[in-house]
Amino acid sequence: MLDLDAHPRLRLLFRIARLRVALGFAAAAVTLALARPTWGSLAAGALLAAAGEAVRIWAAGHLVKGREVTTSGPYRLTGHPLYLGSLVIGVGCVVAAASPIVAAVVLAYLAVMLPVAIRLEEATLAAAFGDSYTRYRRGAAPRSGRRFNVGRARRNREHLAVAGLLAGVALGALRAWWLNGWP
Repeated sequence: MLDLDAHPRLRLLFRIARLRVALGFAAAAVTLALARPTWGSLAAGALLAAAGEAVRIWAAGHLVKGREVTTSGPYRLTGHPLYLGSLVIGVGCVVAAASPIVAAVVLAYLAVMLPVAIRLEEATLAAAFGDSYTRYRRGAAPRSGRRFNVGRARRNREHLAVAGLLAGVALGALRAWWLNGWP
């Protein structure tokens, strides 16, 4: 188990990470208020965000949180596929919004929160799984033959991210309609 008292820097990162959800909602509100989507930017951004969500679903369908170091699916290719998917979704939001201010807000949020989350996750996994996680990070862990499982993705609550993405696209469409009328 990760001992935050023994690692003051991790304690600070943990405090920052606790703000992730509240700041994410604030960034979403700014995005909605300041977005200037066209139907073209919305379509391009939605496709990009859907690709990011597909990466997240793929990862969630392989992940068994807290029980093992997952080495199947996208975890064979990158140590943090959920965060990679989130980054692609964020870039999709920037494209869809077609606003430099939104780009600055979303990219700043991602630039702060993703490294914080990654550092905390790596410290937690190293504390929980020791040498097994160290071998994984070095690329020396045995590969798992686990297949993607929809039930596992659902247990990892990825359906909530899908619902959030769909809601975001719907709100973006309303904003595009408000600004530009129907195509």
